Amino acid sequence: MTAASWYHRDISRVVAEDLLAKAGKDGCFLVRDSESVSGAYALCLLFQRHVHTYRILPDEEGLLSVQTIQGIQAKCFRTLTDLIGAYQQPNNGLVIPLLYPVNRAREPVDEDSDGEDGGASHPPSLVPHSGNIVGSTSGWVSAQPNKAQISQQLQLRLQEQVHSSPASDFMGFMAEYLSHHLQLDLEALRNGNLQLRHLSTALVTACRGLHSEIDFTLAGLETLAKVFDPPASPRSPVREQGLLASDPDLELLLSKISTVNHLLSSLEKKVLKTLQETVTKHKLALPSVAVAHPPAAKPMAVQNFEVKVGKTQRASLTVDVESGTMAITKRGCSSPEETISQDKILQLIKYQSMQSKVRLVYDRDQHRSLTRDFIFQNARKREAFCQLLQLMKIQHSNLDEPDLISVYVGTWNMGSAPPPRSMASWLTSRGLGRTQDETTAGIPHDIYVIGTQENSLGDREWVEFLRASLKTLMSIDFRVVALQCLWSIKIVVLVKPEHERRISHVNTSSVKTGIANTLGNKGAVGVSFLFNGTSFGFVNCHLASGSEKTHRRNQNYSDILRSLVLGDKSLSSFDLTLRFTHLFWFGDLNYRLDMEVQDILAHVNKKEFEALLAVDQLTLEREKNKVFLRFSEEDISFPPTYRYERGSRDSYVWQKFKTTGVRINVPSWCDRILWKSRPETHVLCNSYGCTDDIVTSDHSPVFATFEVGVTSQFVPRKAPGSSAESLACIEWDSIEVIVKTASRSKCYIEFHSYCLEESQRSGENSSQSSDIPGFLKLSWSAKQLPVLSPILSDLEYLLDQHLLLSIKGMDSCESYGECCIAMRSMIGSLAQQFETFLFHRGEETGSMRGWMKVRVPKDRRSTRERLYEWISFETDEPESDVPTFSKPALHAVRSRPLSLPDAASSYTNPAYFIFEGVPNTWAQCPSLSEPPYSPASDTQADRHPGHSPCRRLQSLTGAQAASSSSSKEQLQRSPHYPVSETTSCGHQLSLSQIGRHKRPKSAILTRDPQTSGDCSLTALHMAWCLSDVDTEPPKRGSCLGPSQPEGRKNLLRHTRSALEPPPQSCWEGARSQRDTRRLNRAGEWPCGSGDHPRSVGMWLSRLGLEQYEAGLYENGWDDLEFFRNITDQDLLDAGVLSPTHRKLIQAKLHESSPRSLQQGPSLKPNP
Repeated sequence: MTAASWYHRDISRVVAEDLLAKAGKDGCFLVRDSESVSGAYALCLLFQRHVHTYRILPDEEGLLSVQTIQGIQAKCFRTLTDLIGAYQQPNNGLVIPLLYPVNRAREPVDEDSDGEDGGASHPPSLVPHSGNIVGSTSGWVSAQPNKAQISQQLQLRLQEQVHSSPASDFMGFMAEYLSHHLQLDLEALRNGNLQLRHLSTALVTACRGLHSEIDFTLAGLETLAKVFDPPASPRSPVREQGLLASDPDLELLLSKISTVNHLLSSLEKKVLKTLQETVTKHKLALPSVAVAHPPAAKPMAVQNFEVKVGKTQRASLTVDVESGTMAITKRGCSSPEETISQDKILQLIKYQSMQSKVRLVYDRDQHRSLTRDFIFQNARKREAFCQLLQLMKIQHSNLDEPDLISVYVGTWNMGSAPPPRSMASWLTSRGLGRTQDETTAGIPHDIYVIGTQENSLGDREWVEFLRASLKTLMSIDFRVVALQCLWSIKIVVLVKPEHERRISHVNTSSVKTGIANTLGNKGAVGVSFLFNGTSFGFVNCHLASGSEKTHRRNQNYSDILRSLVLGDKSLSSFDLTLRFTHLFWFGDLNYRLDMEVQDILAHVNKKEFEALLAVDQLTLEREKNKVFLRFSEEDISFPPTYRYERGSRDSYVWQKFKTTGVRINVPSWCDRILWKSRPETHVLCNSYGCTDDIVTSDHSPVFATFEVGVTSQFVPRKAPGSSAESLACIEWDSIEVIVKTASRSKCYIEFHSYCLEESQRSGENSSQSSDIPGFLKLSWSAKQLPVLSPILSDLEYLLDQHLLLSIKGMDSCESYGECCIAMRSMIGSLAQQFETFLFHRGEETGSMRGWMKVRVPKDRRSTRERLYEWISFETDEPESDVPTFSKPALHAVRSRPLSLPDAASSYTNPAYFIFEGVPNTWAQCPSLSEPPYSPASDTQADRHPGHSPCRRLQSLTGAQAASSSSSKEQLQRSPHYPVSETTSCGHQLSLSQIGRHKRPKSAILTRDPQTSGDCSLTALHMAWCLSDVDTEPPKRGSCLGPSQPEGRKNLLRHTRSALEPPPQSCWEGARSQRDTRRLNRAGEWPCGSGDHPRSVGMWLSRLGLEQYEAGLYENGWDDLEFFRNITDQDLLDAGVLSPTHRKLIQAKLHESSPRSLQQGPSLKPNP
């Protein structure tokens, strides 16, 4: 039986609702797999523009029934087709009968053929083996090519593989099948027969010789197992059935292989156990054997750095890690001016605008601290110096468990060629891009994670080769944590011997994404584990190839994300990217550059990588929120790693001559390393590059190294108390959620955390609303939210904990989205506001905000500084003589800046305006055209990663901020106020990305005690401003009113940025008839229509400088109140490159009072 056309298998809830919305008729329905119950289904039914979801559950006998409203007796059916047929009749408990089935889209035939593997296209459409195949009266639609063409194409692909395969006899059997029997299987498949009988016959014939070999091996293994453990030795199911050579069956062969696998894996343990019992029972003394200790790690050599001190003075810094000292020697002096021990070093401050500058804060005496500024030869030398001091701190600390570890991640498509004898450059992060300095390249990392694709070596051979290579380089015998393989895709995790005991809960998994998701030539392998109390996940993947396969690669990513089984099983309902403290995703992602080959080569020769990254498919897809939501990637400063000529790295080979024609493979960054960490955790990428001396493949190996903060098993210093005052608790004031859904189901929230004994759930939401179809706003008050009790009440423990929240429907128990909240910023006696995004199956499905507090008893508030917290970051200050200050002043130095994710890739959901607030200029004139992109602002922002101008958020009442606010509040709204340390944000980003994000952490809303009621914008207005489906902007000079619906023709395209303000438009007056009525409701944003400029853009237009509006808005200068404080550097960052224009703007701002600023700049000449 074939799958019914209305059965969509494992599509997500969001996709199902989109399909029903496009159908648009009441009574439209489809069936998909349930996300909450394995083996169950979800019936999705559209009625009055809302989607109603019913669960279809199987009973013990396999009969299916629909969960309907109370009072309606459930009916049972043997097949899904019978059930759907019955519910097409009225009065069956559904809101409307099933009238119009929404059929599956006929996807194009998967052509998973790349430039390396072959050139044939249009392989046959294969039916995946699934337990969810259901009956239907319709058959499968055949692919466009006829059967003869498919057979010929597959034979061509087979011929291209024969020359490289040693299994020539086996290939002969397969060639015969493709020539004579494939068409018979295709015909049977079209008639609904899923048994590929002729393929089974061909495989049985080809594997006939394997039976005798396995029988011989199996007999010997069983004999050996019986010697050591006769009662427990498993009897081979093959022996029980009788080994008849005349009856070779595939299932019998698989059973034999399974038995051999079981015996081989258990034999060593059985032998060891037997010998140990014998020694214990007979008190045998084994002869002492001299244990060969592994060679000791190489001692760290003393390193010297030439630096500049002050304006002209030169000095040498000598770092001795082994002795734990750092010496400062002036040029020309034979003895050190000063020697500082590691325990005297208090803080290391890296300047972000000057990448080679660092400030050292250390103890001079008991009450005073001294600071010294050093300028290194380059940024690489500074990073090496900081890394050595960090290592010195770690080695001489008295901690039993580490706070900080280093992680190496490498990926390489080996091109089915053996590796070179030496891979030193790859394993020591040397080559092109951001690489390790020679002074620190030899320092071993704590964890090595190696991912390869098209790896032709055997599993054991590859692991031993890696261990031997690392032992040669580092003199350390690394231990194997895990090895997972899928055909030629492999991932290996190695750790230092001292960390082996800290690794636990190791899990591995793999997903096939090749043809019909049944072949493992493409796919992913993953490993997860706990390092003490920190969870790690690593995914190595090989996605579909071909420049035109962007959508297929996106689908591969979604399939991997959904199907990989990693991490804590209790978190299996959560998005894979939320299950781990740190998740690293890497491999041959195969995303290409959308540019002509000659243009690419010209940019590569000039090292103009920014121009190439602008057309990089992965970058573009991430900006559209299609893949890798909230992931980070270090800046790429190395040339494309594919496709090189084998044997050299001097030239790219982009033409592939095949029997089917010439295929073009443009040079691209196919090999990538990305990561995603939970909010307010420590992760820092120290290197990201590729080698330039490993030439055996057409891909260059890629590496990245990370500094990662970890936690250990916490041991409280005091016994837990019994009274309520002595226990910590997590209290909620309120939670508001907006999800992208067409459902009106009541929902509840599930709370998960390692600090809770078990998961908790709230009551159903107290209120909900859906102003427009497609979005649902839910609210919970304190009465519906549980008070959570952590298992430990110590502040030091709670600082490292996170809460995972899942929004689930009451009717289907399926998730509408999940999120992660860091408890670090929520600790205090007053409720703090949090704000984050919701994810589900790799998609951004909504947003959540609320108020909560984590109350910690007074006697449990002691904590300690982590080893990675003594390094902080700061912007440049005016140079002065060597200053001194008291020790408490150290707390004023700003620590690592935290920022919300990039606005350019964050807010695609219209409903987020309810949380974010809309500047008055947007409410006045929300143009729906795509905003222009200003590359100058991004470029300038990269040069100043510490500077992140605040975008001031309006009060929830829509009124202007009260001028009577405290001076501290005014400072917090200033673009130059340091980032607040007490406000929670959804995500933490790498330092390389800080500065290009337009909405810093300090921009999170603060509670206004004078406000009351719901003061958010209407959902309809939000849809006008930020919908994924934009509307066509009106022509200049036209009016768009309610009587002109044709002006709102939908254009299916994604906006580049949802929070970037649209350009000024002339049709604001035309919308007054509609928007003024909506926006001037009580508690909403007022939209005045006076002549005075209420926006920066209108103020600039008075000067004739409106061309700078987009760049200023993109950098956060969207409010006149703060615009008057803009500096010359801020203007330069925003793209105002003309010095004359910058001077004009500042002059007009300085001569204007705050009141006159609202009236526009004076155009009279200065006296």
